[in-house]
Amino acid sequence: MVTRQSLSNRALALWLLGVTALVLYLGEFTGTSIRMVGLLAFLPALAAAFCTVRQTAFTAVWTLAAVAGALFGYNPRELGDALLMIGLTAAIGALAVVGCWYRIRREEELLRLRSTATAMQQRILRPLPQRTAELLAEGVYEPVQEDKLVGGDIYDVAASAHGTRVLIGDVQGKGLSAIGVAFAVIGAFREAAHREPTLAGVAEALEAAVVRHNAYAAELGESERFATALVLGFDGTDTAEVVGCGHEAPYLLRPEREPVPVPLAEPGLPLGLGELADGPRPAGRFGFPADATLVLCTDGLTEARSADGTFFPLAERLAAARGLQPGRLADHLLAQAQAYTAGRQQDDIAILTLRRP
Repeated sequence: MVTRQSLSNRALALWLLGVTALVLYLGEFTGTSIRMVGLLAFLPALAAAFCTVRQTAFTAVWTLAAVAGALFGYNPRELGDALLMIGLTAAIGALAVVGCWYRIRREEELLRLRSTATAMQQRILRPLPQRTAELLAEGVYEPVQEDKLVGGDIYDVAASAHGTRVLIGDVQGKGLSAIGVAFAVIGAFREAAHREPTLAGVAEALEAAVVRHNAYAAELGESERFATALVLGFDGTDTAEVVGCGHEAPYLLRPEREPVPVPLAEPGLPLGLGELADGPRPAGRFGFPADATLVLCTDGLTEARSADGTFFPLAERLAAARGLQPGRLADHLLAQAQAYTAGRQQDDIAILTLRRP
């Protein structure tokens, strides 16, 4: 049972005493004592919304005693009316106790489900920041559905014998329907990042994982999905490697310079559509100086829209935020996007900031 309670027993007793005294006083003052006493019957219903089962039962007994005492104290002309009022009070009290028990049971179920979702999120999306010998990764993740802890956006950081490898991606769809593909991609990345000597090989392993997942989904009659992704490799030097799989290019930020998108060797097709390409996705290299910050994001940020339909000006906001510490940059961009859309978030948002330690 849920033992946490919103009101202490002392506070509940004082509340019941105060409300009962107020109702009886107003009844005497207005000359409508019999009708005012009937209002006490709803006290158990209020208690059921905030209190434990035991507290709700105590409220129901208190209310029944107060109503019965008040009605017989007023010597009603019709004993039947008094008994009817007492019966209704008892029935409302009993229903309130049952309703409280059901509410607490539902709260327990939701708590267990949320605990499971939290554990799932920690297995799928590891908490940030992540530090390796070559890289410090920080960022934020904001699912579009407030009651979901994980959605269609994915990321991961793996320290391997081949250097640090980073994944960011966006599965087609959002919410729980995209979790299957998300789990397949991240699982494949965590294995391939250590096994594959080349970054292109990691991307091909992710492609194979999505193809296998879609084949299984087709057997179950479910929709096939694809995922955009960027796979990056860092070896501690002034250059880094990237393979594009239909994902937005990252931005490179340096002090006193305008932010620039990283040129990709080829945008590439999303994961799951590789059979449409002429060959394997190529890997490209770009400069990654020690003073640079690399900003990766999903389209939940770049395609965030204002009330008039204008897209979020990411490059402009990055230029204005060059003076911020890299650790605060992701939170700043998320806050900017939420303000830009007036809180009407349309998609999951993942933002990573990468820099050399």
